[in-house]
Amino acid sequence: MAVNRVLISGGTGFVGAAIARALAEKHPDCTIFILDLKPPGPVHVVPDNIEFFQADVTSRNQVNKAIQQVRPNIITHTAGVVPPLSERFRRRLEGHVWRTNVDGTWNMLQAARQNGVRGFIYTSTCCVVTDHTDVSYRNIDERWPTPSSSLIYGESKAAAEAMVIRESDDTMATCSLRPSVLCGPGDYQLVPAIHACIAKGETPFIIGNGQNLWDVTYVTNVADAHVLAVENLMSSKTAAGEVFFIQNNEPITFRAFCLSIWAHLGHTPPFGVHIPEALAYFVGLVCEFLTWIFGTTTAISRGSVRDVCSIRYASGEKARRILGYEARIGIEYGIQMSCEDYARRIGVQLPVQQAYKKK
Repeated sequence: MAVNRVLISGGTGFVGAAIARALAEKHPDCTIFILDLKPPGPVHVVPDNIEFFQADVTSRNQVNKAIQQVRPNIITHTAGVVPPLSERFRRRLEGHVWRTNVDGTWNMLQAARQNGVRGFIYTSTCCVVTDHTDVSYRNIDERWPTPSSSLIYGESKAAAEAMVIRESDDTMATCSLRPSVLCGPGDYQLVPAIHACIAKGETPFIIGNGQNLWDVTYVTNVADAHVLAVENLMSSKTAAGEVFFIQNNEPITFRAFCLSIWAHLGHTPPFGVHIPEALAYFVGLVCEFLTWIFGTTTAISRGSVRDVCSIRYASGEKARRILGYEARIGIEYGIQMSCEDYARRIGVQLPVQQAYKKK
C-alpha cells in the first residue's frame, strides 16, 4: 500500500514538525494532515502544503471528527505532554499528564480503528524504561522490562505504549518508537536548560565522575525513523506489534555533551570541581526539605542528581535490522545545529566554531 495520506497528531510540536518535514521531503506526493491544539508557529516550521486541523486529543469527539474527515491510511501519534524540568521529579501534574498521554492516546487509537486506519505509530520515549533512575542502563535493548513505577512521564508513556502494542492486528498494524533525549531546531528544554547553567555559575561543577554515557538524538534522525516506520507498516508490516529504541547510536558522556553546548555558545568553564554523587544527593534531599517548608522550587533534588549521574544508552540493532534505521546526522553536527537554532531564537551571536560534518 502506498504512503499517500498520513495524519500527524502533535504535528506542530518539536518532534511532530520534524516528522512532517521529513515525510514531505521523502514522499512529496503524500498528503499530510496535522492535528494539534495550536497552528504552526515560527519555531516549529512545517511545509506550506500541509492541512491543519485544530483538535484536543483529550476530546474523543474532536479526535473522531477530525480523523473521520481526513480518513488517513496511517497515523503518527506524537501529541503528548512532557513535564517541564521543574516538575519532572514531582507528581503535581500527574492528572494532566495521564489525561493527555494515556487517555489522549486511547482516543486516537479508537478513532483510528473506527475510521479504517491501517497503521498507527506511537511516539514513545526511552523514559518508559529509564525514568526508573535506581539502576544503570548500559546498551539495553527492547527486551528490557518497563518498571512498574517511575516518574509520571515514564509511567504515562509506558501505559500508552502498552495500549498501542496490544491494539496491533491484521486490521490495524501498530508499533512504537522510543527516542532518547532529543536536541535539534525547536528544542525548548535541553539546550536552554544547559545554557542557563552559565548565568547561574554552575558550569565548573561536575557531579559524580562525569563519565556516565547518555544517548542524545538529533530530532531529524528521529523523524527519519518515523518515516521508515510509516513505510514499513504500509508494506511489509515487519514492525507490527514491535517497539524500537531510536537514538544517534553515539553514546556521549553527559559532561562532554554539556561542554560542547557551552563551547558553541562561547563559554568554557574556568575550572572543574568534582562533587561526589553521595554529597550531591544529600544536598538534593536538603533542598527538597526546604522546598517543602517554604513552598518554593529548587533545581537540585535527589532525582535531578540521579538523572545527571545516570548511565543510559541503548542498542540500535533492532531498529537497524527491521526498519533500516541509521542516524544520518552525527551528534557533534547535531549539537552545532541545535545551538545555532537556539542562538537565533534568543538573539545571541555565536563565536566562530569548528564546522562538523553531518556524519
